[in-house]
Amino acid sequence: MLDQQRDYVLRTVEERGVRLVRLWFTDVLGNLKSFAISPAELENALEDGMTFDGSAIDGFSRVQESDVLAMPDANTFEVLPWGDPKSVEARVFCDIHQLDGEPFAGDPRQVLRRNLAAAHDQGFTLYVAPDMEFFYFAPPERGQGPLPLDEGGFFDLTTTDVAGTLRKETIRTLETMSIPVEYSFHEDAPSQQEIDLRHTDALTMADSVMTFRLVVKEVAAKQGVHATFMPKPLEGVQGSGMHMHLSLFKGDDNAFYDADDAYRLSPVAKQFIAGLLFHAAEITAITNQTVNSYKRLVPGFEAPVHVSWARNNRSGLIRVPIAKRGNPSATRIEYRSPDPACNPYLAFSVILAAGLRGITEGYELPAEADANLFEMDDAVLAKLGIDTLPQSLSDSLRAMEQSELVREALGEHIFEWFLRNKRSEWRSYKTHISQFEFDRYLRSL
Repeated sequence: MLDQQRDYVLRTVEERGVRLVRLWFTDVLGNLKSFAISPAELENALEDGMTFDGSAIDGFSRVQESDVLAMPDANTFEVLPWGDPKSVEARVFCDIHQLDGEPFAGDPRQVLRRNLAAAHDQGFTLYVAPDMEFFYFAPPERGQGPLPLDEGGFFDLTTTDVAGTLRKETIRTLETMSIPVEYSFHEDAPSQQEIDLRHTDALTMADSVMTFRLVVKEVAAKQGVHATFMPKPLEGVQGSGMHMHLSLFKGDDNAFYDADDAYRLSPVAKQFIAGLLFHAAEITAITNQTVNSYKRLVPGFEAPVHVSWARNNRSGLIRVPIAKRGNPSATRIEYRSPDPACNPYLAFSVILAAGLRGITEGYELPAEADANLFEMDDAVLAKLGIDTLPQSLSDSLRAMEQSELVREALGEHIFEWFLRNKRSEWRSYKTHISQFEFDRYLRSL
């Protein structure tokens, strides 16, 4: 099968007249990285990989151990549907290896592969379907705040909705790149959009999320529009989440489904949910990795704050959507805290690790919290045993630092680098004097 895929890639490059092949990978924070090779180098790259200087990439190698190997994954080859038609380009995602062929500990894609292999050893395959939220703004000038393109709300459709055209073009481009879309619409906040991707296995979806973010920005930029995945770019309205619909399969069977349960949830599903709830604080630094992420995770703007679960209750961390009748494969859970600025390879890894820990250790699922938690005060929530998610990047890093589960899921290399990098971000934030402080204190104090 692998040889057939390689032959397909080489044949497509020749038939389509591809002039450059871009090798894609990400750094630890989920920034897309790339270098290009000529078609003449592709066969060798597919067989032996391409060496590059890993010390130039944040979170990769130290200078004294810099060289690493990019091994293209032929299954991810796609011709890029933009650029000069006379100079066709393609892309392929890579796994990063050490020169001796061992997986490189600083590669997020290898981290996800390792965690998926642990699930496979238990007979499970993780499927993910993310709801991708983002904003369109006028191109920002330095020092200027975001300028929305509309004042629309949920599902609005107007004759002046430039976003509708952008969404349609984005969907066409995604589907050209073999990324199927389930829904798209105008979200609740001004200029906010949502495009929901159809579920697939976690590694394919992590690659798709990286491609999605680039496609959204490319399509918008062609029309003179700036697209951003910043979690909370506007005050007073909701921010952008990346709600993750999750399910485990054993072969062709949904391991989350139980026809005899009142919730249609199997013991595996309940233990997986319990694992996520128990380890939620520990993994939040990975699923919500920026200072700005915590401006979204506040009460009143539809983002989850409370570590709880319920059927069809959007105020909790985990929602169990009501599946269509007679469709066992649709049984799933929705993990609602992540935002689209996360590194999907690492986010999927820690979410899977937390859920699997619940299964292997037999965690007990707490009672369903089906009330509107936003309307309850802290004393009542405490009596119910409902905790809150970390309320700042600093709080999240403190919880992560103590987590044996996250250290194991990420590996020592990425775990330590991530903590150092994000502590530095928090220190910079703490010493920044904001416009809020000038407006509130400069004249009165």
